[in-house]
Amino acid sequence: MTRLILATRNAGKITELRAILAEAGLGHELVGADAYPEIPDVKETGVTFAENALLKAHALAQATGLPAVADDSGLCVDVLGGAPGIFSARWAGRHGDDKANLDLLLAQLGDIADPHRAAHFACAAALALPDGTERVVEGRLRGTLRHEPAGDGGFGYDPILQPDGETRTCAQLTAAEKNAISHRGEAFRALVPVVRELLG
Repeated sequence: MTRLILATRNAGKITELRAILAEAGLGHELVGADAYPEIPDVKETGVTFAENALLKAHALAQATGLPAVADDSGLCVDVLGGAPGIFSARWAGRHGDDKANLDLLLAQLGDIADPHRAAHFACAAALALPDGTERVVEGRLRGTLRHEPAGDGGFGYDPILQPDGETRTCAQLTAAEKNAISHRGEAFRALVPVVRELLG
């Protein structure tokens, strides 16, 4: 059984990818970065989601000698030319301040009418092998931005993105409903044939 390491300390992400691999009949053992606490977190210096995912995957593969998976994701707003994009987690200046990020984005879009509030969550997932082999796949969840947050599930910009075909925001969906349509779920599912090709 091949051990595969996912560049995250987020238990939810590990559970999600583990379930997707199992569903596809792939028996690889998946562990998170917590299994290697001596390895420092990688600085995300790339200018695209794909570059950041590859940076993290390669760093882990080199440090552990194991195949590594990493992802990077964010919100891309059409009228802002794709911003906040890779800056989604620190849009208001401090990394991970969800409320400040949300408040700033809503203020910036205050005068924008509904027909022009299209946006999508994007996720790039990368697989890197210790020999330098790499693959990247992407997933998207398209929708429209609400004027006010709604729902208390999820995190980040979930309370304002209403997926296409839905009447609820991502924060109002159950975890199972969100995982079924999410950008990360789509990217992780797209990784399955890559894992099968490279790792068997």
